[in-house]
Amino acid sequence: MLDADTNPPIIRLNENDNVAVARRELEADVALPGMNVRTREIVPPGYKVAVRDIAEGEAILKYNTIIGFAARDLQVGEMLHNHNIAFQEFDRDYAYATKFKPVTELPEAERATFQGYKRSDGRVGTRNFIAIVSTVNCSATVVHAIADHFTKERLAAYPNVDGVAAFAHAMGCGMEMTGEPMDLLHRTLSGYIQHPNVAGALVVGLGCERCQVGGLFAAEDLTETPNLRTMIMQEQGGTRKTIERGIAIVEEMLAEANTCTREEASAAHIKVGLQCGGSDAFSSITANPSLGRAIDILARHGGTGILSETPEIYGVEHTLTARAATVEIGERLIERIRWWKDIYAVGRDVQINGTVSPGNQKGGLANILEKSLGSAMKGGTGPLMAVYEYAERVNQSGFVFMDTPGFDPCSATGQIAGGANLVAFTTGRGSCFGAKPTPSIKLATNSPMFRALEEDMDINCGKVLDGDADMEAMGQEIFQHFLDTASGKPTKSELLDLGRHEFIPWQIGIVG
Repeated sequence: MLDADTNPPIIRLNENDNVAVARRELEADVALPGMNVRTREIVPPGYKVAVRDIAEGEAILKYNTIIGFAARDLQVGEMLHNHNIAFQEFDRDYAYATKFKPVTELPEAERATFQGYKRSDGRVGTRNFIAIVSTVNCSATVVHAIADHFTKERLAAYPNVDGVAAFAHAMGCGMEMTGEPMDLLHRTLSGYIQHPNVAGALVVGLGCERCQVGGLFAAEDLTETPNLRTMIMQEQGGTRKTIERGIAIVEEMLAEANTCTREEASAAHIKVGLQCGGSDAFSSITANPSLGRAIDILARHGGTGILSETPEIYGVEHTLTARAATVEIGERLIERIRWWKDIYAVGRDVQINGTVSPGNQKGGLANILEKSLGSAMKGGTGPLMAVYEYAERVNQSGFVFMDTPGFDPCSATGQIAGGANLVAFTTGRGSCFGAKPTPSIKLATNSPMFRALEEDMDINCGKVLDGDADMEAMGQEIFQHFLDTASGKPTKSELLDLGRHEFIPWQIGIVG
């Protein structure tokens, strides 16, 4: 709880900080309680104010962590943002595994449970979908047409089936046939086809594309079964006939999928993809650390939190490498950072090179260092147990990291392909996101935005800022929401039927 008794106008997050954060808009020439500071200008909510004079080139500290450097001499009481905070590189001590502390997991008998769908491979689903997956953009219309046929009215006879969902994308041809670009697409498609939230899948190709159905199945060791079927449009006789045959195949699958029923399962089977988008300065004060508390709880129950968005941990990655379970895990994280910095994003105007989106800036975030400070908090305070490539299957419990872009739908696609059966998404500006077949829980960082977008937001972490809840209580509330959602409680994004267009595999290769 943040100073609930007095609700002061500013928050100083660490005694070593040379800035404080405005809880609400501050007028010019306002005395800040508890310090010899008067504001020199209007300070919007979430923006920073200097609590002492700061010399040009001196580090700006928030949470006693560097978020930039003074672009010029700054005076006490001055509002700080990207106009007077310079982004520049600085040395960091990765201190690999020096702060590793293992999680003490609860005995199995004491772990929380939820009602889920137990699958033959030992994993447990939180939803029960039939997936219609395209291998190439050329079959995108077909897979959507097949899925669209199965309206709520037509699915009413199958109460245990949550839906028939299409997964189309813009890739599969005009791309490299071998190497990581195709391997990544194969991993992503396979991850959805075999996802624990999927009871059956129909894979549809055109026939002449580079991502061949046969090549996908060979690369991912997939075998056609009554619940995993394939179609080639050129062999079926074109668009209309493929749609008709696809509908018939799904109708055959529905009866079997409907026999799946929810059973009690340990919370150890919950894997949460951690996302943030439309962030603001309160993200690092309310929603992200609260979500981190929930992940710490989940880890004690044997579950998994998957932190991602590699550009959005840049600048604070040393806080994660120090908590790595082994030196090798920490080095793996830095290898991914260096790939981004030295190969993938060289000279590009993207977040990892400094500048955050206009919405992030308007929300009070000066640069990627400040955004990363909050983003990394979603993973909690526990040890870093593994680092995964995009869309690799996640099989390690606890706090893990997956290399993904910061673009939310693309990042979440990788996490879901890796087995995330829940997504937790924090937002300060109001991101309206959803995904299939995995439900997404939205966490608002502040109460005004929660009230404005309540149809999209599931949890109001602004209660921490308002003094109505402390961080521990908020973490417990989020953890309970994990259990309830995993047991079938619909999220706001599900009620709005979001997720039809958020399947976006990462396209890293050349388009030829």
